[in-house]
Amino acid sequence: QVPLMEAGGGLVQPGGLLRLSCAASGSVSGIYSMGWYRLDPGNQRDWVATLTSGGTTTYVDSVKGRFTISRDNAKNTLYLQMDSLKPDDTGVYFCFVRTTDGNEYWGQGTQVTISS
Repeated sequence: QVPLMEAGGGLVQPGGLLRLSCAASGSVSGIYSMGWYRLDPGNQRDWVATLTSGGTTTYVDSVKGRFTISRDNAKNTLYLQMDSLKPDDTGVYFCFVRTTDGNEYWGQGTQVTISS
């Protein structure tokens, strides 16, 4: 197991920004990809963004141009910079790591609420 711990969620007004982080308790070998999902208020799980080991980033259309996924290898931490936030971005954000040997690790989630 590689515990992942998200942080950085909160309540912000529309147009605001947040930066989520996902810290691994130790180094993870054989990473294939990592990224973020969101569980919306209707309990629907939506994929948000992925960063591959090769550095390729992909985003769901609704966040393109507003969210940026990145990682700091020295800190074993994944980030999601979220700008120009909208009420539809509200949800619990979970980070994940997938390895080349087929393992998948998830964090506990961090709540993001966009409301005026």
